[in-house]
Amino acid sequence: MKFAIQINSSPYHNHAWLTAYQFIRTALLEQHEIVRVFFYHEGVYHAFKYATPPDDEINFVQCWSELARDHHIDLVVCISAAQRRGLLHSDEALRQGKQDNDVADGFRIAGLGQLVEAISLADRFIMFG
Repeated sequence: MKFAIQINSSPYHNHAWLTAYQFIRTALLEQHEIVRVFFYHEGVYHAFKYATPPDDEINFVQCWSELARDHHIDLVVCISAAQRRGLLHSDEALRQGKQDNDVADGFRIAGLGQLVEAISLADRFIMFG
């Protein structure tokens, strides 16, 4: 089965992200396919490269980056939601006169068209948060 996943809540608002992450890892173990994980609204906070959780908390950025690397999962961050919250990729940062690339490894910035495409390719669409 093919799944498209959307994450709407910030990593500090609730544990929906952890449920989504565990669902994805379990689905992969069961030989299912994850078409794409789309981070929307407050969910874009998962993609901040410089997020530094306390030592006694799960490093959510590292979890997602490793998942993308190890399983070739497409982690897409909504460009509009990201810009509203100050998350800029290097190209957009340059265009805005800023200096930095804030997007963590494994994530990419794109539009809602990527969400629509993922939903059309998937057998199931699941939203967390």
